[in-house]
Amino acid sequence: MTNTHDHGGGVRSVRVPIPDNPLGHTLVYVVDTDRGPVLIDTGWDDPASWDTLADGLAACGTAPAEIHGVVITHHHPDHHGLSGKVREASGAWIAMHAADAAIVRRTRSAEPERWFTYMAAKLTAAGAPEEHVAPLRGARRRNLPGLSPALPDREIVPGDLLPLPGRRLRAIWTPGHTPGHVCLHLEEAHPAGLPGNGRLFSGDHVLPEITPHIGLYEDPDDATITDPLGDYLDSLERVARLSPAEILPAHQHPFTDAGTRVADLLTHHESRLTDLLSLLSDPLTAWQLAERMEWNRPWDQIPYGSRNIAVSEAESHLRRLVKLGRAEAVAGSNPVTYTAV
Repeated sequence: MTNTHDHGGGVRSVRVPIPDNPLGHTLVYVVDTDRGPVLIDTGWDDPASWDTLADGLAACGTAPAEIHGVVITHHHPDHHGLSGKVREASGAWIAMHAADAAIVRRTRSAEPERWFTYMAAKLTAAGAPEEHVAPLRGARRRNLPGLSPALPDREIVPGDLLPLPGRRLRAIWTPGHTPGHVCLHLEEAHPAGLPGNGRLFSGDHVLPEITPHIGLYEDPDDATITDPLGDYLDSLERVARLSPAEILPAHQHPFTDAGTRVADLLTHHESRLTDLLSLLSDPLTAWQLAERMEWNRPWDQIPYGSRNIAVSEAESHLRRLVKLGRAEAVAGSNPVTYTAV
């Protein structure tokens, strides 16, 4: 099976593998412009992934050295990982929304020990058992991917057209999965004449068959009470209003009928919030709630790192319920428990 696909109208994609990940691959889009090809996302920083990207670009009639610019939908390593290598090969600019660029700067400067301390405190506050928190207390920097991501040199400003000569690509800010996630609206007629308004590169915001992770925005220096799930649901409706003819996501496959998919995602989250309220008939910590939530496998089979992600997702749902006045923290509880109102 070829790793490249021609979507028509000067847009192709390369399937770049994500090592040891059930998602399988990131779809990196190659958009022709009057100044040379521009990439939307780059894939995971891994030698095999780089080789796949380079081979895919060759199959598209170009090469890493010919890339004019890189537009990043969000800072996660399966999207931003290879950006630095592309820039080294070509001198391309890298553009990212300011909120995610701030995360990249913090990641590059942070002491990993400080991050582990912060995570240990967060998990303890969420009610995690000591045996889960203990490994973080003595943790030291390992060669984790994404600890020195490339610094972007351009800012994606929501609502603006990106500097792609000869193309109309507009940035749509869609926070939720990350605080600076953007979708990119190609405001050009669909090459196959499909009805709707152009095409939307949706990153991880809207995928055809899976729901993106919506956890808390982690910033050790920021005590603001954020509401990522609220942000996500608002941004979903923004995408539905665009009514694109086709969605080109960063994982899985392109699809049409954005309105139906958005409606399904809104229904999914509403029913999930309702399910969580029934669980909160008894006071529960975020950890206890995560243990009882429905995941793609039983809790005792969920690996260590994924449990941290699950707890973060439980917390984002709790925040939404509290903000809606449907749940509240139990006064004096430590770790904090929540109960339905």
